[in-house]
Amino acid sequence: MASLVGKTSSLINNSLVAARPKLNVFLKYARVELTPPTPGDIPAIRQGIARLISGARTGAWRNVTVREGWLNALVTAEVFFWFYVGECIGKRHLVGYDV
Repeated sequence: MASLVGKTSSLINNSLVAARPKLNVFLKYARVELTPPTPGDIPAIRQGIARLISGARTGAWRNVTVREGWLNALVTAEVFFWFYVGECIGKRHLVGYDV
C-alpha cells in the first residue's frame, strides 16, 4: 500500500510538472482574450458592425476566400457555443428550463 501511495504522488507530481508550461500559455492568452471590452474598444466595435452591415448590403460576403469563410464560420461557432455555455450557467441545467 505504501508503494502505491508513493507511485501515485510521483505520478501526480510528474503530471503537474508536465502540465505547467501549457497552463502558463493558456493563462497568458486567457488574460488577453477573455477580458470584457473596455470603453476604448467601443469605436472599433462600431466600425466593425458598420463594415459588416455595408458588406451585407453590397454583397461583399460573396467575395471572400475559403480561408476567410472558414475563419468566419469558426468565429460564429465560438460565439454560439459561448452563448450556450452562458445559457447553461444561467439556468443551472444542461437541458431545458426549470419551470
